[in-house]
Amino acid sequence: MSLLTQSEHWQQLSQLHEQIQAEHMRDWFKQDPDRAQKMSLSACGIFLDYSKNLVNQEVMSALLGLAQDANLEVKRDAMFSGDKINHTEHRSVLHTALRNFSGAPVYEDGENVMPEIEDCLTKMQRFVHAIHSGDHLGYTGKPIKDVLAIGIGGSFLGPKIMSEALKPYQTGKVNVHFVANVDACHLQDVLAKVSPEETLVIMSSKSFSTQETLQNTLTTREWFYRSGGQKKDVAHHFVAVSSNIEAATDFGIAEDNVFPMWDWVGGRYSMWSAIGLPLALNIGFDNFRALLEGAFDMDQHFRTAPLADNMPVIMALLGIWYRNFFNAQSYVLLPYYHYLRGFPAYVQQLDMESNGKRMAGEQAVDYLTGPIVWGSEGTNGQHSFHQLLHQGTSTIPADFMLPLKVPNQHQVQHAMLASNCFAQSQALMQGKTFDEAYAELVNTSLTDTQKACLAKHKEMLGNKPSNTLLFQQLDPKTLGSLVALYEHKVFVQGIIWQVNSFDQWGVELGKVLGNQILSEINSASVTKSEFDASTAQLIDLFRQSTEE
Repeated sequence: MSLLTQSEHWQQLSQLHEQIQAEHMRDWFKQDPDRAQKMSLSACGIFLDYSKNLVNQEVMSALLGLAQDANLEVKRDAMFSGDKINHTEHRSVLHTALRNFSGAPVYEDGENVMPEIEDCLTKMQRFVHAIHSGDHLGYTGKPIKDVLAIGIGGSFLGPKIMSEALKPYQTGKVNVHFVANVDACHLQDVLAKVSPEETLVIMSSKSFSTQETLQNTLTTREWFYRSGGQKKDVAHHFVAVSSNIEAATDFGIAEDNVFPMWDWVGGRYSMWSAIGLPLALNIGFDNFRALLEGAFDMDQHFRTAPLADNMPVIMALLGIWYRNFFNAQSYVLLPYYHYLRGFPAYVQQLDMESNGKRMAGEQAVDYLTGPIVWGSEGTNGQHSFHQLLHQGTSTIPADFMLPLKVPNQHQVQHAMLASNCFAQSQALMQGKTFDEAYAELVNTSLTDTQKACLAKHKEMLGNKPSNTLLFQQLDPKTLGSLVALYEHKVFVQGIIWQVNSFDQWGVELGKVLGNQILSEINSASVTKSEFDASTAQLIDLFRQSTEE
């Protein structure tokens, strides 16, 4: 057994889990009218009600004990200070420096990184202004109307999903299109809608060699050439976010139009850097800066609030409770706001790529780590997968999200949206007893036997856990705080599970094998003996299809 599972607080939580299973949240609310108030807190424009969770004060104290046992506060400060906490890659983890508005220096290998970050922000601001004002023109003298952002993973999800979430704040100066998939169908659909004379292409790849991103960019350049552009014109229409300046300039991109990337920023944490350039072009630089400011506010809360009143810590500990003691395989995010519908996919990558790990230092863990993360906008889910939440056999914690005000608010419809959000969390918590279900059938023509049978099917046990997060409105600053909240939640869980939340070797293996298989598909000679029988068969079938 590991030191974690042998610890006093872990053992205490195991015992509390046995006790809690015999209790019901419905009774707790009756016994303590102040439960909701006691288990709610506000930070950075976000209100969190976590009272509908299977926890009491004893459970929360033991969970906080786990955080203290893990030296969470020390390790949190080490991240912000630039220590190389990504130990498998020997890198610092400094995405928080990208939104550091404190005026304090941040050091990496003894050098203050803040001047470089500030220079990048200034460069982004000037570039956004040049595009929006029409100072930056295409090679035929026409202004830029469309932006094609090519990336994958964090280089794609962050800017795309945050652009959707902040649709009411888009400037309308340019139309931004996002492409990630190497499947040519998506790229061709986008290229069919834009003019090469009026399109800017942003290629986001730290190495300038990411397979999908590079191929999509090469295909776009071929389209540009076929439409009349020449190599000398590439500089007017292609920019890069990359650390490989030589490869970018060889491609034809002007060195002034290469925006920096740093090794101490992981892809899924990179939206705050120049990877966010498409987002800044979409919502304007002032709004992009407000997004950074919101994240900085959450950073400050995470760094300074006591653990018992610390929103990321509370949410992380609740996740530990369900994952490790209730065997919850997944948790679901339910935004009740159409523009936030992509947020579950963003958190899915953030969480599963960070904590989908099995190694704690040099030993494999003997406990569960990162869960499956999924979700969809709330009211749509009510007519599909909420059935499983209410009456399924698994414990699936839920995060409900709702802005209290939205742009161009239709009061009747927004009230309906809010009522659905609140009703779902209430129903998950209280459920419906057999007696309540039977009473609904008293005045029907069913026989007593039929009533009893149907009542069993309508019964819902309740006691299903959820958080509810409310924001006054989802403006750029609040969205920045919300994203940083989940970043820090994931960090806390990684610290307690003792995994490295900042590498991604599972992702890297697929890239290596993909390149090997691509070489085999494209080669003139067949060497499939190096592949397993299944993979060799699939390669052969694909080869045959291309030869027909």
